[in-house]
Order: sequence, then structure tokens, then C-alpha cells
Amino acid sequence: MIADESATVVARIAESVGGRIMSGELQPGAPLRQDHVAREFNSSHVPVREAFRQLQAQHLVVAVPRRGVRVAPLDINSVKEIAEMRAALEVVALRNSAPKLTPAHLARIELALTEGDNAQTIEAFERANRAFHQALVAPCGMPRLLANLEGLQLANSRLVFAMARSAGWRPRSNQDHRLILQALRARNLDQACHLLSRHIQTIERLSLPA
Repeated sequence: MIADESATVVARIAESVGGRIMSGELQPGAPLRQDHVAREFNSSHVPVREAFRQLQAQHLVVAVPRRGVRVAPLDINSVKEIAEMRAALEVVALRNSAPKLTPAHLARIELALTEGDNAQTIEAFERANRAFHQALVAPCGMPRLLANLEGLQLANSRLVFAMARSAGWRPRSNQDHRLILQALRARNLDQACHLLSRHIQTIERLSLPA
């Protein structure tokens, strides 16, 4: 019971702090003090440290020697690294997922695509975008790979919100998603993987401040 309660506190801290980072409330480089966070959540330092480890695995915070834990940078090098890691790993996951895709899986992928097309807010679009990419790779049967991708996808969500803040956002359809789904329905895995890699790496062209 105590372990369950501790895990719940860790999850609550990680979700709350991660949400503030993704939304931009906590800016890149901002320090995260264990004592301040522990006080806010009325907890000991132990769950705070574990929450920080989870956020670090999600590429949302970094541990800087002699400077403590800080919000991860959001410069062009970070954008490039996240995009290239996602492109490589998500293609591996898709190659293992595609042979196991059932009509029900394809329906979930299409539902996420439709929800993204119909999104009227950046928050709804981000949820649908993440759901689309998760649905593509869910059947791959590689839990360690999926755990790594989950963190990279959250880091990508932070970039989506940053784009919306800097350049604005308006409802639009995602043609790349539609082409990927069409390739999967046609059982053209090489084309689907090429489209997915190209789609993910377009984020490298973002002009974010260094």
C-alpha cells in the first residue's frame, strides 16, 4: 500500500511538472528545486527525485553538474536530436508493428488521424497527433522501445506547443498522416517507413532560438 501511494505521488509530480514544461509555463533552463517541489506536493524528497528521473527519461529535464535539475533546453540542436532519435526508433517500431496491424488497429490509427483533422485547439491537435504515432507502433511487441518512444513523443509535444506559441496555430489536416495510413493499407511498408521518417524530421526545420 505504501509503495502504491508513493508511486501515485511520483506520477502526480511528474505529470504536473511535465505539463508545465510542455505548455511553456516552465521555460528552458529554469531550475527545479527539490525542496520547492516537495513542499508544493506535501511530499518527501524521495518521490520528487524519482519524478525528476522520469522527466529526464522523457527528455523534459536535464541534470546539470553543480547546477542541479533544470528544464531541458529547446534550441536547434535539441530539436535535431529529438527528431533524429524519433525518426530512427519509430521506423524500427513501425517495421515490427506493421505485420501485426489488424483492421481494428488500422481503425484506431484512422480515428486519431480524423481527430487531428477536426481539432479546433492546439491541445486537441497535440493529443490526436500523439495518439496517431502511438497507434502506429503499439502492436510492435517491444516494450523497451515503446517506453523510449513515449518519452521522445512527449518531448515532441513540447515542440508542438512551442511552435504554436511562436508562429501561431490554426486547424488543418495532416496530409503526411493520411499518406502513411494509405501506405500501410496498401501493405507498402517501405513507403510507409520513408514517409514516417520524413514526416518526423521536418521538425528539424523549426527556427527556435538557440
